[in-house]
Amino acid sequence: SLAMNPVQRPEVFIIGAQPVCSQLPGLSPGQRKLCQLYQEHMAYIGEGAKTGIKECQYQFRQRRWNCSIVDNTSVFGRVMQIGSRETAFTYAVSAAGVVNAISRACREGELSTCGCSRTARPKDLPRDWLWGGCGDNVEYGYRFAKEFVDAREREKNFAKGSEEQGRVLMNLQNNEAGRRAVYKMADVACKCHGVSGSCSLKTCWLQLAEFRKVGDQLKEKYDSAAAMRITRKGKLELVNSRFNQPTPEDLVYVDPSPDYCLRNETTGSLGTQGRLCNKTSEGMDGCELMCCGRGYDQFKSVQVERCHCKFHWCCFVKCRKCTEIVDQYVCK
Repeated sequence: SLAMNPVQRPEVFIIGAQPVCSQLPGLSPGQRKLCQLYQEHMAYIGEGAKTGIKECQYQFRQRRWNCSIVDNTSVFGRVMQIGSRETAFTYAVSAAGVVNAISRACREGELSTCGCSRTARPKDLPRDWLWGGCGDNVEYGYRFAKEFVDAREREKNFAKGSEEQGRVLMNLQNNEAGRRAVYKMADVACKCHGVSGSCSLKTCWLQLAEFRKVGDQLKEKYDSAAAMRITRKGKLELVNSRFNQPTPEDLVYVDPSPDYCLRNETTGSLGTQGRLCNKTSEGMDGCELMCCGRGYDQFKSVQVERCHCKFHWCCFVKCRKCTEIVDQYVCK
């Protein structure tokens, strides 16, 4: 919701006007309190969530459920009420986006409560390399995201062993998996100093991984997500005990996924009618699977691409425009 309704930077607020936190849709009471304490963080939480949504749409672009945005407040709609593995992924990737955005904002000096990373020098760094620079503050990003994102779940009070409590535990596990993906994938980056860039001296610092790599890893975790159920004691346990116990870095789910083939107001499934499909693929993006056996229509579309590009001295590239008529297929 914060991603879809951009939060203005604090300096834009008018003194004496309605505080921003009471106007933001979708915040839980605990999150509203944190918003009041950390108003300048809110814009970055929104940016992080937006990064998460975009990554979700990239990772699922060829699946029946393609992470579509339904509206600005519930964002993904009723699909999120089902504790499916798709829901697990959206929680993880959103939490990861928040860690990413806050860690970067700290490094760039945008937040008054944090600065550059203070991570200890890695033991395997060569002795003559300097450990310094201004690193992404992934420790602060992780801690703040844990506090803010989990607040919504922690203030819910459901009966021990109830389905609702199972869903809370599922959300907390997936939030943590998303945060850890960013935390664990942050790595050392270095820069050479010396005459004309010779590497006589190196300065190194901690740097976030590209968010696409985080998305790729969470997609792998989605593919191997563990089916869980709630016990009477209020703990999640594996539905099939032959599988390995999930680690804090793994995704878990408590409900089977709908097939997302047909539009269904109850589950919030948008169906695949009208979606483009690949006639030659046997994967999820192929017309057979994407259209759920309903068949597909063929139409021709005109695509314009740059072609016959030539480099001219010095220094520009000149291209022509080529039009091509291609066959495209959409699900019935």
